[in-house]
Amino acid sequence: MGKSFGLTCAAMLLLSGCVSAPPTTPQVAQTTDSSLGLGPAPAPRFDQAWWKAFNDPQADRLVAQALDKNPSLQSALARIRAAQAELSTARALDYPQVSLDAQEQRELLSNRYGLLPPLGGSWQWVGDAQAHLNWSLDFWGKQAALIDKARSTAEAASLDAAAARLALAGMFAQTYIALSLAYQNLDIAKLTVTERQTILDLTQSRVTSGLENEASLEQARALLALAKIEVRRAETARDLAVHAIAALVGEGAAAYPAITRPAATLETALPLPDALPADLLSRRPDVLAARARISAAMRGRDAAHADFYPNINLVAAIGFQAIGLSSLLSADALTMGVGPALHLPIFDAGRLRAQYARATADLDSAVADYNGAVVTAVRQTADALTQVASLSDQRLEQQKALDSASRALKLAEERYRLGLSGQIPMLTAESTLLTARQQMAALMAEAMAQRVTLLLSLGGGFDPEKAS
Repeated sequence: MGKSFGLTCAAMLLLSGCVSAPPTTPQVAQTTDSSLGLGPAPAPRFDQAWWKAFNDPQADRLVAQALDKNPSLQSALARIRAAQAELSTARALDYPQVSLDAQEQRELLSNRYGLLPPLGGSWQWVGDAQAHLNWSLDFWGKQAALIDKARSTAEAASLDAAAARLALAGMFAQTYIALSLAYQNLDIAKLTVTERQTILDLTQSRVTSGLENEASLEQARALLALAKIEVRRAETARDLAVHAIAALVGEGAAAYPAITRPAATLETALPLPDALPADLLSRRPDVLAARARISAAMRGRDAAHADFYPNINLVAAIGFQAIGLSSLLSADALTMGVGPALHLPIFDAGRLRAQYARATADLDSAVADYNGAVVTAVRQTADALTQVASLSDQRLEQQKALDSASRALKLAEERYRLGLSGQIPMLTAESTLLTARQQMAALMAEAMAQRVTLLLSLGGGFDPEKAS
């Protein structure tokens, strides 16, 4: 009767120890692909080293340096190693843990603790050497959930590194385009100096002939001086772009002389889609990383839920215990034991409920971050598609304007030389041509930059199958 009553009480204690989980449920719904308006066709495939399509050996060399030495990328790779270490730690806890503990102490043995003289009341060496085994049986799947969480976290870190590599290559390409534009503006500024020197010489000739006044001569001199200022500005912009590229590749001032004029043909090197591709979300490492963090948060929530149930471990110990050094390792000093160890969450002042609510909030946060990444990905791609199409049309019209401005300046110079018109029409035509040249250079650079942006928004050659 007594034994039966004791077992019944133990069973009731076990059931009461299983604190019920709070009714906390996720509040944020994950965005579905069907709601994004993606097109029916997949995006064209790019090589992961997409910049090699530009056929610029200098760009190939500099990008390789950037991917090898850039501090931001090295930080991302360090986060991968940290996440992999966390995964190894979680896996290790799923296996039996064995430890060895030993001690030998000089103790004064009590007369009142079961020992009679001569041992009681004497100083003796008391030794204890035991091997301990502790193995979590993981009945409720907590350890498995923690392993899956660590695995997903490591996957997210790896995808973050892929996104960092992509962003770094894209940042280099944009800076390289800025360097190319600086060289084009320098060419335009030098050409403007030549043209305005011609205007000054022509005006000087007409002043000498009495066909023009000194005011026109001073106007021509002022415009020439302004053109020379533009040359210095263009040289400064070029040098700043060189400095930025050197910093991206992890180099200092010693690298500046080796960075020369780009030879890339960025506007025609890569095939690009004209609509949102169907596989957009599966091609972007940042979106995939956000999705992996949802998986990690879900498994973290599962692990927090498992804390509401009893934790049962298998424990065992074997070793020696003895009084006196000479008898510590004798057969009579052998001790051993094995059995289950049970932890029951009975009262914790709401700690487990708070942990579960926090895990649910982490899941909501991960889903919200994913939804934000998805919306950003769609917007970036749509914006780049619109920009590429618009800039293509603008360049056609700008080329017409440039051709007309060039012809207008030649006609105005000829009429001024022949005395058929004054200086003002010629200066106006020259100013229009300068503006047309600068706008064409800017449009070409912007078109290059937007094509790179579109390529990056499509994943930049990232292959999730090779990354997994």
